[in-house]
Amino acid sequence: MTAEILQEHEIIWKKKPVLRAIYHSYYQKILRFTKTGTTLEIGGGTGNLKQYLANVISTDIVQTPMLDATCDAHALPFKDESFDNIIAVDALHHFESPIRFFNEAKRILRKGGRIILLDPAITLMSHPFYHFFHSEPVITNINPLTNTNLSPNRKPFDANQAIPELMFGKYKNDFLAIFPEFFILKKQYLSLWAYPLSGGFRKWSLIPSFCVNVLLKIESVIEKFIGKFLGFRIFVVIEKKNHL
Repeated sequence: MTAEILQEHEIIWKKKPVLRAIYHSYYQKILRFTKTGTTLEIGGGTGNLKQYLANVISTDIVQTPMLDATCDAHALPFKDESFDNIIAVDALHHFESPIRFFNEAKRILRKGGRIILLDPAITLMSHPFYHFFHSEPVITNINPLTNTNLSPNRKPFDANQAIPELMFGKYKNDFLAIFPEFFILKKQYLSLWAYPLSGGFRKWSLIPSFCVNVLLKIESVIEKFIGKFLGFRIFVVIEKKNHL
C-alpha cells in the first residue's frame, strides 16, 4: 500500500506544475544551507531532491525505483562521520522515535556538517487546517524526545504532525541539552497560503499555475514577519559543532 502511495505521488508530481513550483522554492532554500560534500536524504519518497543536488544518496523505509537505498532512519546503515549533510523533507513527523534518528544523525555526520529539515509547522493558522483537513494527526501532549520502543506494527506513513513544532519549540532547550554536539543555525516558518491552496500531493489545486510564482515571491517577503503565526512549514538547520 505504501509503495502505491509513493507511485501516486510521483504521478501527481509530474502532472502538477503548481506543486513542482512550491517544492522548487523549498529545494532552493535547502541548497543555500547545504555544505559542500556528500549528502544523505532521509524519506526520499519519489526522489525529487536528486533533480537539484548532486552527490546525494536518497533513502526511504519503502523501496522504490527512484531511490538508492532502503533503510530505517532509526538505525542507519552507514559508517561514522560519512556525510556532510542530512536532508529530510516531510520526514521527521513520521519518525516513531525522533531521538533515535538524531543519535544516528550525530554518528554519521561529519563535524561541521548539517541536518536540514522541512516539516509541517503548527501555528495559529495551520493547526485547524492540519487537524480537520489532513489525514495525519496533530498530537501535542507528547514529549518527542522520549526514547520509545519501536512498534513492529507501525506503518511507514503513520505520523504526528506536531513533532517538529514540539521539538524545536517547547522542547528545544531539552533537545540541545541532550545533543550538546549540535546547535540550531536556522529556524524559520514558511508557506503562508500557496502550499495549503495547492492541495499538496492531492490531484486538485486552487491556485492557477500561471500565478503560483508571484504568490511565492510575495510569501518570501512577508513570511519573516508573520510566518510564526500563519506558516504551514517549519524549516530547521542544525549544525554539528567542530569542537565541544
